Amino acid sequence: MTRVGRGYTARRRRTKMRLFALSFRGAHSRFIRTITQQKMRALFFAYIDRGRQKRDFRRLWITRINAVTRENEVSYSYSRLIHNLYERQLLLNRKIPAQIAISNKNCLCIISKKIIK
Repeated sequence: MTRVGRGYTARRRRTKMRLFALSFRGAHSRFIRTITQQKMRALFFAYIDRGRQKRDFRRLWITRINAVTRENEVSYSYSRLIHNLYERQLLLNRKIPAQIAISNKNCLCIISKKIIK
């Protein structure tokens, strides 16, 4: 059986990997073995950080809502606001009230006062 020359296929595969690693520094963008290791590492951390990003945004939204609800005259807390939202069956995710809190604080205060009554 004749030997298979892998030149074209292997070169094409390595070129793709090098394009992925263009912005890496030093040997991480030059040598194939380190490029593959860094690519695996980068994709692993990208996967982890997608979950971390969701966590961080949820924490940010909760902080914004809590700050605005404590600012108004009622001295209301975030947890009581969310509890009352669920009691009234107003199923809002935390992103929408956080956007309302940034754009129009009075609107969120009015919503929280309506929920209490």
